[in-house]
Amino acid sequence: MAKKYISQGQLSIASELLDFVNNELLPGTNVTKENFWSGLDKSAHELAPKNRKLLEFRENLQKKIDIWHRDKKGEKIDIKEYSNFLIEIGYLKKEGEKFQIETKNVDSEISSIAGPQLVVPVMNARYSLNAANARWGSLYNALYGTDVISESN
Repeated sequence: MAKKYISQGQLSIASELLDFVNNELLPGTNVTKENFWSGLDKSAHELAPKNRKLLEFRENLQKKIDIWHRDKKGEKIDIKEYSNFLIEIGYLKKEGEKFQIETKNVDSEISSIAGPQLVVPVMNARYSLNAANARWGSLYNALYGTDVISESN
């Protein structure tokens, strides 16, 4: 079945995405449909040339990396040489001055309470739930062990 596309400004949007944004995402955000789509249209078209250049740069980097690996095939990789190569082509930057990151208005579970910080694929619900449970304890117990969820129908 062919997808249906709807025009919004210079954009061509899949009807499913348009319906989701208009009917589920935007309500309650104080952002009108018109402002959202016109802003996205403007941003997408203003940034398109920059995105094109970034993609070309990325493609050129990948070609150089592929050639380097082909030329070194079967050889033991010298990490220092490889790092220098990646810096030379602009894939890596030389280490800069020391700095400290500051966080403001962040929950204490993120900013100061020690605990494992698990990185998991968000598209795998089981992995995400296991990571959350490992970090904060069982979400099931947290929800069903309280009166947060009403028992009335």
